[in-house]
Amino acid sequence: MINKTQIIKDYCRSLKLANIGSRINDIIMEAENGSPSYLDYTTGLFFEEISYRQQKDAEKRKKAAGLPPFNNLDEYDFSFNNGLNKTLLNQLRELKWLEQNFNILFMGPSGTSKTYLAAGLCCDALNNGYRAYFKTMDDIVTVLKMKDITRMAAVEYKRLHKAHLIIIDDIMLLPVTRDQAVSFFNFINQLYEKTSFIITTNKSPKEWAQVLNDEVLATALLDRLLYKCEIIKLEGDSYRMKNRQTIFEMSG
Repeated sequence: MINKTQIIKDYCRSLKLANIGSRINDIIMEAENGSPSYLDYTTGLFFEEISYRQQKDAEKRKKAAGLPPFNNLDEYDFSFNNGLNKTLLNQLRELKWLEQNFNILFMGPSGTSKTYLAAGLCCDALNNGYRAYFKTMDDIVTVLKMKDITRMAAVEYKRLHKAHLIIIDDIMLLPVTRDQAVSFFNFINQLYEKTSFIITTNKSPKEWAQVLNDEVLATALLDRLLYKCEIIKLEGDSYRMKNRQTIFEMSG
């Protein structure tokens, strides 16, 4: 007797329909119990496979993005007063700025949620099908340095050039060499107006020249990043220090 279920699985394997192939017994049982029309059944099969592929694609993009652990803006604590209100955050989460190739600059002292906000917007972008990557400035400088030396860096460099959004966390936090500064400028120069950036920094733009040790280069870099950019200044005390945890129980 011909095992038609196995034939379907073989067809699915040949056509690389992984989800339908793995769930075919459940799909058949659901169809027998629900008695859908031929059209509804066929539509359901395609929906099953497309939903599965979209989920796997999203998981793959999130893994490649390098997101930090805390990146869900649905859990954002609005009781922490850093100057960012709920209306503004909701507008940012609509991602209209990303559609228009705008940049976002979060500027403020350490602990004012700059990284968390940047990671959260990166996660939102990934959930909406965009190619987005979360990097520190040191990460990018390393990729630029090694792209002609190692295959891994070359692959990462190509990924960044195809990105819709790149987060650069803690830009200008640490001093860079002249060669690193020039490479970084060239990288930004190649991508601006084609790729959106979210920048986090605890230094004012005027201080960037000190880090780069080159006022002309800093001015040229800022000119590109700030051309189409929303600057959001955060303030207040550190959230981490305010909510610092201890291994000891508080005594009453």
